[in-house]
Amino acid sequence: MKEAKADQFSDPPPVMESDSPPSPEPDFTFAFNDRNFSDRVLRIEILPDVLDYKSDGEAFASISDWARNRKRRRAESKRESAEDIIVQCEEQVLNCNMPDTEDFAACENQDEDAVGMIESPSGSHLNLDSVRNYVNDEAAGSNDSSWIWDCSTVLRVETIHISSPILAAKSPFFYKLFSNGMEQSEKRQATLRIHESEEAALMDLLNFMYSNTLSTTTAPSLLDVLKAADKFAVASCMRYCSRLLGQLPMTRDSALLYLDLPSSVLMVDAVQSLTDTAKKFLADRYRELSKFVDEVLNLPLAGIEAVLSSDDLQVASEDAIFDLVLKWARLHYQNVEDRREVIASRLARLIRFPYMSCRKLRKVLSCNDFDPQLASKIVLEALFYKSETPHRQRSLAVENANATYRGFVDRSYKYRPVKLVEFELPRPQCIVYLDLKREECARLFPAGRVYSQAFHLGGQGFFLSAHCNMDQQNSFQCLGLFLGMQEKGSVSFAVDYEFSVRVKPGEEFLSKYKGTYTFTGGKAVGYRNLLATPWTTFMADDSIYFINSVLHLRAELTIRQ
Repeated sequence: MKEAKADQFSDPPPVMESDSPPSPEPDFTFAFNDRNFSDRVLRIEILPDVLDYKSDGEAFASISDWARNRKRRRAESKRESAEDIIVQCEEQVLNCNMPDTEDFAACENQDEDAVGMIESPSGSHLNLDSVRNYVNDEAAGSNDSSWIWDCSTVLRVETIHISSPILAAKSPFFYKLFSNGMEQSEKRQATLRIHESEEAALMDLLNFMYSNTLSTTTAPSLLDVLKAADKFAVASCMRYCSRLLGQLPMTRDSALLYLDLPSSVLMVDAVQSLTDTAKKFLADRYRELSKFVDEVLNLPLAGIEAVLSSDDLQVASEDAIFDLVLKWARLHYQNVEDRREVIASRLARLIRFPYMSCRKLRKVLSCNDFDPQLASKIVLEALFYKSETPHRQRSLAVENANATYRGFVDRSYKYRPVKLVEFELPRPQCIVYLDLKREECARLFPAGRVYSQAFHLGGQGFFLSAHCNMDQQNSFQCLGLFLGMQEKGSVSFAVDYEFSVRVKPGEEFLSKYKGTYTFTGGKAVGYRNLLATPWTTFMADDSIYFINSVLHLRAELTIRQ
């Protein structure tokens, strides 16, 4: 009989994943904390919190209060001495506390794992290994348990009658706890140690394991239960909490808190939909980035990552993203080495360098906030991309569409990127290529315009602008193209220019207009009907001007001596 009992937990319960709706799980609410339906006693030792604060779920009614309290606790913890932090962290790892890694950076062991013990009638105790290693580690733990009992004062002890099969079926942690190989005993107890702030969440979690439901509905309490479910490896409860949190109204504070959950929680598939929703909420909230610059600069790292990962940001150009990232990094990381580290590991991948202007790429090379080797690699890759044919660029963008780093995917830029070829001799000259997608052109109707990024010739800034406007006789709408000079003032600049467009079937550039113009600051020159054709003909399905749904424009500029 003893052998049969020892084998009841011989194999871990399989975790079944299915796309079909799960069948209703049995409700064992009647058996919770009832000695008639229990085979063990769970002894819960309550320890004082390292920092003096009440349970998040009990003390705060709103997620904003919860967030402010969490920030306060972090500030307090960072004021502790390095020695105190190490001591506290050791206690927490041993006693089922789950610190955030960034709160206790001085501690080497930052895994957020629960600690359980089995008490036999003789009074011996077994320290379990971390939950993360329970599958591969056959050893039950350390034989020396004296340090477990002496490391902190127990405030009080709660006891609950439990059914080990019910808990083991729900949680690999409890499965490991109950299948450690010790001899069976009618009076054997399972002992857990937790901090006082975790008590309410643990009780809710244990109740869930019997009833498959939670009585709590507030975001702070659900977050506490979610972290407890992660700690004790109760995947079904994590899914349940994530679903309930996803049904609550999303706010800026709640989105940031969801993204700031411990890394072990964020990696769970059940939480992915919640974090994806939080990222989308932040990206949508700050889509018009120029209106929220100050607010975005005050976002934490996870927040700015969510915002700048979006393809739909409405920004002037990728140059503006580069400037914003540098400003954010300098605000949050005053130490240059720390700043270089966070840029290299987290922020650089948010910048789409291939769409930056060549002028700004030069600044990347000289920027002290970037590691020189990283800066060289980034700029080289961007220049290689710019030198590719449009077809190859589109292929790279498609290949990159589902990647974490979407460096080859452009955004909704107010100023469209251009390709630029410059010559110094025999005269200062540049050739500018501006590509517009068919859908971008369609959005110009009936009276819209789109501008290129600025480019420079002879020390002066120029830009191209494509318009949907009426022709010279005001008869019909058509495509216009104009060349303007940025700088205002008394500077005058004589420039020879030529506008061309690539056409089918040869797909060669065809010159449309050429001329000479003396620019003064803020002035522009161009043609209202560049293609000498109505807008409807230009946009027709059989239009000769769209090659693979892209309009290719070219402007050649030469400074007159």
